[in-house]
Order: sequence, then structure tokens, then C-alpha cells
Amino acid sequence: MSSDDAGGGDLFAANLKGSLLAVASSAFIGVSFIVKKKGLRRAGAAGSRAGVGGYGYLLEPLWWVGMVTMLVGEIANFIAYMFAPAVLVTPLGALSIIVSAVLAHFTLNEKLQRVGVLGCVLCIVGSTVIILHAPQERTPSSVDEIWHLAVQPDFLCYAASAIAVSLFLMIYCAPRYGQMNIMVYVGICSVIGSLTVMSIKAVGIAIKLTIEGINQAGYFQTWLFAVVSVTCIAIQLVYLNKALDTFNTAVVSPIYYAMFTTLTILASAIMFKDWSGQSASKIASEICGFLTVLAGTLVLHSTREPDQTLSADLYAPLPPKIYWHIQGNGDIGKQKEDESLPRDIITVVRQDYFVYIMMTIIFSACGALRGQTGISFQKKQYNSSL
Repeated sequence: MSSDDAGGGDLFAANLKGSLLAVASSAFIGVSFIVKKKGLRRAGAAGSRAGVGGYGYLLEPLWWVGMVTMLVGEIANFIAYMFAPAVLVTPLGALSIIVSAVLAHFTLNEKLQRVGVLGCVLCIVGSTVIILHAPQERTPSSVDEIWHLAVQPDFLCYAASAIAVSLFLMIYCAPRYGQMNIMVYVGICSVIGSLTVMSIKAVGIAIKLTIEGINQAGYFQTWLFAVVSVTCIAIQLVYLNKALDTFNTAVVSPIYYAMFTTLTILASAIMFKDWSGQSASKIASEICGFLTVLAGTLVLHSTREPDQTLSADLYAPLPPKIYWHIQGNGDIGKQKEDESLPRDIITVVRQDYFVYIMMTIIFSACGALRGQTGISFQKKQYNSSL
């Protein structure tokens, strides 16, 4: 009994270390979101934006400050995975949303409403519940043991599915829908991120065992996990930059957190069997804690003002003449020119059939006031005047 109590105490102490490191990591990462966003804005003002494929942010010092801050946070997160299970460490990333939300309110003019405080409180309460009911994970004795966990049929199926989905999003969806649908960029980051955490946890355990005197450098699996980690992190950074540059931080942060955390918990439960041996009540408490944190992120997101900055590619100047077909009074097919509109009218071009119909009604009404009975557009795309 005494040995069991000692072992339980050691596992609790390890979980506590992992929790504190995860909290520190969230603080650094939350700050890095804001600093990187400001760097991306500066770089976008001077050249091509990251959201449309530009890499000018690599020459922006402020962006690199944000990268260094994020690196510090990721290192703390990396060490946290050495001591605590992913089911505990990953949900605590919600605290970075609180940090970024508060800082964005003061530095980026992305307003946080008063109800957003409720979202912050929910995140903190949920995180506390997760910490109190986190599973006590025993560290594998070697990287070879982790490798056997990674090549289980069920985890191989998950990894293959994650890679297939990521390739589909990167190759097919990103060029077509990346600028319009936030789920494309964030989905890539989240799916790849779940594999990143598994490989980073393996590398972290290998480093920890090596420090303790059990050398793991001789295993080829150690280096394979390291290569996978670096590759996945690089992919995440590229698409996270695209997401931050294209969409509001208030939108990116909660959606990224929800998807990334859910997939990481799923991957960890499949690979490391985090919940094996736990009672149903503890598992239910952890799930309720996660759902509370998720609700907090959604409340926090719903009270934030949307970004008013649209992609530069959505803007196009109206031509000096607007043409339409007159389908009334027997003059079918004739065109009418309107020279009265100024040349500097700015328009947004979108494939949105609802707005297309509304603009058709508006222009039809304008035509009726001039004595015409109807109009039809010459192009499949429409120009809606701001």
C-alpha cells in the first residue's frame, strides 16, 4: 500500500508539473498570437499578404518576435508532455485564448464584449476540472515501447485518415476555398497538429529517459519521431499564418482550439490508451470539463466583433459604364449605358446567389424607376456596390 501511495504521489507530482508548464505555455502562445498578427499586418501593408501566398512577413522583425515567443511557449508545452498525458496538457491550451482575447481587445481593436468575461471564467473552471480528474499516465520504458503503440492497427488507421484528409485540404480545398472558408486552413492545422502532439510526446519521453540515464538515441524510431515532429510543425506554421492573416484572431483561436484539442485527445486515447483503467465517473468529469472549456471558447468567440478587413482579392473597381439588357417595351437585347456613377466606386465580387438575387431585385427596381421593366446581367459574377 505504501509503495502504491508513493507511486500515486509521484504521478500526481508529475501531473502538477505538466499542468504548470502547460499554463505557462498558454501565456506565451497567447501573447505570440497578438505579436505575430501585428507583424503580419505590417508585412501585408508593405507587400503581398501571407493569406494570398506572400512571404514578406519573414522580413518583418515583429513577426520574428512573435515566433520566438511562440517557440518559448511550445518548448514549455513540449516539456509538459514529458510529465503529463495529452488529455491533461492539450485542453489547458484554452488559456491562450483568454490571453489573446484580452490583448487583442487592447492592441488590435478586436473588441471583447462584457459577456466575454463569462467565456473566460468557463475556460478557467473547465481547465480546473480537467486538472483535478486527469488520468495518471505511466511513462513508457523506451522509445521502442512507444513505437509498438504507434503501429497498432487502430492508430495506423487514424494516422492514415489524418494524412489523407490533410492532403485533400492542402491540394484541392486550399487553392479554391482557403480565402473564403476558415475551416480549410484551421482544419489542416488541427489534423496535422494531432499527429504533431503524438510525435512530440514520443520525442519528449525519449529525451526524458536519456537524461535519466537510459539512452534512446540508438533507436531509429527516436529520429523518425523527430523528423515527423519537425515536418508537422512546419506545415502547421504555414497554414496558421495563412489563417491569421486571412481571418480575425477572434475566429481563428476558438475554432483552432476546439478542433485541435478534440483531435489530439482522440489520437492520444487511441495511441496511449489514456483512459484505460479509469472509472466512468472520472472519464465523465474530464469530458464535462472539456465541454465547459469548449463552451467558454464559443461564448468568448460569439461576443467578439468580426474583422472588418477583407482580402484584397475581393475588391475590384467598378468600370465607368454599367451595362444591362433591357427586356421590356419591345427593346429586347438593347444595352443602356449609365455614365452617372463615379469611377472610384469599390465593389466586392463574390459567388453568393442570395446576394445575386437581392442585387437583381435592387437593379430591377432602379430600372423600373427609369421606365424599364426588367434587367439581366451579362456576367455570371455580380458586382455589389459597397
